[in-house]
Amino acid sequence: MITLRIHRALTRMKLNSRHLPQSAMGKAIDYTPTLWPMLLVYLEDSRIEIDNNPVVSAIRPTAVDKKNWLFIGEAEAGERSAIFFTLIEACRSRGIDTQTYLREVLTRLPTMTNRQIKDITLEAWAEAQPAATHRKTA
Repeated sequence: MITLRIHRALTRMKLNSRHLPQSAMGKAIDYTPTLWPMLLVYLEDSRIEIDNNPVVSAIRPTAVDKKNWLFIGEAEAGERSAIFFTLIEACRSRGIDTQTYLREVLTRLPTMTNRQIKDITLEAWAEAQPAATHRKTA
């Protein structure tokens, strides 16, 4: 397997010490093995992006305003806000109308049992909706 050969080559390069530790190559040789498990996940699943630029772009508006929200209230308020921002961005990335999803889920949630929660995950909810609910993002 090519990945095993690359890993062995990196290990040999590190043991041979032909590259100065502070050189660009020396840093790359030291850095790559620390990320090896994640690199293998990327190589084995073609759906995984090699970088997180789409995520960074999606959360940029939140990151820009985070100083404004520094004193949002009690400590748990920041965590709750992060949960809502995650839901909103997940809806947007899947083409789900955020307002419709949140309205329905937050209305149904108080009367649901733990076993019913699986029915309101984004994927399950989207499958149960007519196509008109999709592609209209908030």
